[in-house]
Amino acid sequence: MSSRTLPLLFINLGGEMLYILDQRLRAQNIPADKAKKVMNDIITTMFNKKFLEELFKPQELYSKKALRTVFDRLAHASIMRLNQASMDKLYDLMTMAFKYQVLLCPRPKDILLVSFNHMDAIKDFVKDTPSILSQVDETFQQLIEMYTPLSSGEFQLIRQTLLIFFQDMHIRVSIFLKDKVQNSNGRFVLPTSGPVPYGTQVPGLIRMFSCTGEEVNRLQFTNGGNYTAAVREGSFEIFGDRVTKLGTNMYSVSRPVETHMSGTSKNSAQHTKVNAAPNPLAKEELNLLAKLMGGLEVQKSGNTDSGFRVNLFATDEEEEEALISRPDELSCGIINIQATKDQQANAELAKIMGEFTESGDQSPSASSKGDDLLAMMDGL
Repeated sequence: MSSRTLPLLFINLGGEMLYILDQRLRAQNIPADKAKKVMNDIITTMFNKKFLEELFKPQELYSKKALRTVFDRLAHASIMRLNQASMDKLYDLMTMAFKYQVLLCPRPKDILLVSFNHMDAIKDFVKDTPSILSQVDETFQQLIEMYTPLSSGEFQLIRQTLLIFFQDMHIRVSIFLKDKVQNSNGRFVLPTSGPVPYGTQVPGLIRMFSCTGEEVNRLQFTNGGNYTAAVREGSFEIFGDRVTKLGTNMYSVSRPVETHMSGTSKNSAQHTKVNAAPNPLAKEELNLLAKLMGGLEVQKSGNTDSGFRVNLFATDEEEEEALISRPDELSCGIINIQATKDQQANAELAKIMGEFTESGDQSPSASSKGDDLLAMMDGL
């Protein structure tokens, strides 16, 4: 398992979240000033310096529930509100889109190009706000410094870690189903055509060499696909052509997007719930969440009337039906971090929380309804 996977997972899921929210804000005709505030507030929170310091520390991936908690908090970092079913759908779309991108990467290192496509898009969202843009640029530079020197083997470990994280997630997404890149059971269809990885040759030739290194024979074979040579390598600089379209906005053409739980996913989730053993990383996850959430400075408007709700479904009735039909174990309540209670329960956590609350920026209203952090961690 690679200890450098978490920042890439966060950046790519965050990028997909912003694509989806931007599309829904437009579809619901939210006033431009409110929509811009939502995007700015979420991106400001995503790229908070203390938060990213914790995120970029070498560490293993933790549970889906822990990561989901962070994105719940991010999605509510502004005046926008999502009901439980819409938040579930948002997270489903984010995760399945990035899973598809990881599967399609021609070579493991191209995951970094996918991440840079997301970063390019995030920069475009805040191009008119220099203070936020500088936060994003600083993180972009940090990504370049951390990941471009890594070996091919390290990127292969990152890719395998991501695929293990996503392996039990088989949510059917209407866009993927219509484009015939996903089967009815939620599994993706990988193409046998297109450009081969940069630096490799189109398959179809076997060359045989003597013990002295001389080529002695060639055999042609049918490769079973329609492959082409890679034209050029994508740019790993802060500005440049990434070449790959993976990680760009698939919602740029407006079309409805639905998600559905496949039967195999439901059975798998129920099986997991029955047979799951206590997570030995619960304490580490608790500390991780405390550090990450402590760095998230959620913006709150003084005027509660200015808030609005975004629905990721076509109607409120569809949203209610989705909430009722979704298995309980696949929904995740938003966590309410109660600093006082947590400090009494855990001295180490108290120290961590204290580091992030000294500035006085955190307010009790910044937490959402749900179980407290320790209670949630008991269930991991």
